[in-house]
Amino acid sequence: MSKTDFIKQLITSPATRMYFLSSHGFYKNMSDEDYLRKMWRYRMGGELDLEHPQTFCEKLQWLKVYNQNPEYSKYVDKYEVKQIVAKEIGAKHVIPIYGVWNSFDEIDFNELPDRFILKTTHDSGGFMICRDKKDFDRAKAGRKFDRAMKRNYYWGDREWPYKNVRPRIIAEEYIDSLGKPESIEYKLTCMNGKLAFTTVCTGIAHSAFENRTNDSFDPDGNHMPWYAYYKNSTKPVELPEQLPEMIGYAEKLSTGIPYARVDFYIIDGQVFFGEMTFFTWAGFIEFTPPEWDRILGDMLILPEKYNN
Repeated sequence: MSKTDFIKQLITSPATRMYFLSSHGFYKNMSDEDYLRKMWRYRMGGELDLEHPQTFCEKLQWLKVYNQNPEYSKYVDKYEVKQIVAKEIGAKHVIPIYGVWNSFDEIDFNELPDRFILKTTHDSGGFMICRDKKDFDRAKAGRKFDRAMKRNYYWGDREWPYKNVRPRIIAEEYIDSLGKPESIEYKLTCMNGKLAFTTVCTGIAHSAFENRTNDSFDPDGNHMPWYAYYKNSTKPVELPEQLPEMIGYAEKLSTGIPYARVDFYIIDGQVFFGEMTFFTWAGFIEFTPPEWDRILGDMLILPEKYNN
């Protein structure tokens, strides 16, 4: 989105304005429940039912308010989760890192290879790719990461696990097959510790809706007739032979967790962990057709309240 388009959206969209202001320190005295009710009116219309949630999106908002397990923060920390994944399913499934630092100024670029990826550990979308160190704009990267390190990703959508994640920067091994139009990512959505559906994402992550496709399949491998934002592919989509392996890993990592999405890549035939999230699209999802919000909601069984 261009700067001009963002300014227009900031002026015309109450949801964008609220998110922006919250991310810059406003609404900190508003409770998660009150904040989410207000944001729900702006983004979804109507009133958020937290007393008797029925839809998938309502239940994700309920989990934000009433399932605040402090252990979840380790799973959204891009450094800490690597330690968990290595222990649970094996270090060979973790993309290696070259270092972890508390600030951009601490990074010794002489110690890094010619190609790498820098990522913040505490938010979403905070990364820069270096394909050739001699051409890497350190000044630009420094400005970007200095801003990112001051950001608390929790405030915008009240995704509670991010609230207490320690801001750091990691340098991760560069994988040439990722970040391209033909790149494929496998997102395994688990509910109550069991696979609910697998989404095959083709294209560059975080790209415009027209540049990426998402196709979801039920546990039996049947294509599910819905999409959210990214449309289904117009070409046949095949599930990989490594899918049973990925299902086993996803269910193990999500054991005891009511809702989790576990992402994987396949690189040269080997399964690699990507990330783990507790609130896909922050729980503000526009399903097409809309009845799938309720159908998926029926699949998600809420736990007892756990609220600190």
